[in-house]
Amino acid sequence: MAQRQAPGARHIGTSETDRLLVSVAAGSQDAFARLYDAVAGPIYGMACQVLQDPARAEEVAQEVMLEVWQTAPRYRPESGHAMTWMMTIAHHRAVDCVRTARRSAERERFVSQHESTPAFDAVAEAVERLVEWEQVRSCLNKLDPELRQPVMLAYYRGLTHVEVASALSLPLGTVKSRLRAALSRLRHCLGAPL
Repeated sequence: MAQRQAPGARHIGTSETDRLLVSVAAGSQDAFARLYDAVAGPIYGMACQVLQDPARAEEVAQEVMLEVWQTAPRYRPESGHAMTWMMTIAHHRAVDCVRTARRSAERERFVSQHESTPAFDAVAEAVERLVEWEQVRSCLNKLDPELRQPVMLAYYRGLTHVEVASALSLPLGTVKSRLRAALSRLRHCLGAPL
C-alpha cells in the first residue's frame, strides 16, 4: 500500500519536524501547513496498515492532524522526536478505530442473534404474571396481620430483618419466626411443595 504525500510535500529531517511542531505549539499556521505536508503521508500510511481501509485511514489521518494542531503545546522535545509523538497519536487513534469497529460488529451480531430468536407472547406473559400476583395477594390477605406485616416490610419494601424488627418494635428472633411461618403458609396456599 503506497503512502500518500500531500501536494508539495517534501522530506524533512527529524530536527526540522521537531522545530515545526514547537512552532505549531506557539500557534504558527505556516508551520502547521509545512508540518502537515511533511507528515500527513506517513501518518496516513500507518493508519492504512492498521485499519486496512483507505477511506477510514484518511479520516483517521485528518483526525490525527487536527489533534496535533490542538495538542501541540503538550509536546515536549526533550521527551522524544515530534514524528514519534505524532505517530504514537496516530497509532492510538487507528487502534481505537479498530476496537470501535469490532465492538460495533459484536453489538450488531448480538442484536441479529436475538432478533432471530422467536419472540414470546408478551400479552400471555403479562396475563400470567397478573394471575400469579393475584394468587399471591389472595394468599397474603389470608395471613394474620402479625404474619403479613413482616412479609410486606421485608419483601415489598425491601427492609432487612433488623429493620423490620425495629419498624415493628419486635425482637429480631420474633420477626424471623414470623417470616418463616408466613412463608410456609404462603407456600402451602400457593400449592408449592413444602
